[in-house]
Amino acid sequence: MNLYENVLMDHYRRPRNRGILEDADFTSGTFNPSCGDSVSLQGHIKKDVVIKLAFEGFGCVISQATASMLTEFAVDKSIIRLENLDKEDILKMIHVPLGPTRLKCALLALQALHRGLARYQEE
Repeated sequence: MNLYENVLMDHYRRPRNRGILEDADFTSGTFNPSCGDSVSLQGHIKKDVVIKLAFEGFGCVISQATASMLTEFAVDKSIIRLENLDKEDILKMIHVPLGPTRLKCALLALQALHRGLARYQEE
């Protein structure tokens, strides 16, 4: 197992920011019907910066570890910066090559984050 696979497994076994935030400024979730994985995010925002982020979910190593990694990355980042994250940023974050099916799992948390930030800005 290479270094990046070890990091991914560590996030899966000891997820960071797993839980539910009380009085969240936004909540959003996504579900992958092809495999059953799900990720939901809750966040606190202050002056257009994500100051706290938590996730809950279930599924494979890729979906859950990526959610953990994304929540760590996103804290103290501006909404604008996070809205501009894309598939390539996630792939750079996890450093593990993925086929199309696993890519959908890796992007669940990013989709939830984008939806949550969009809803927050609509309100």
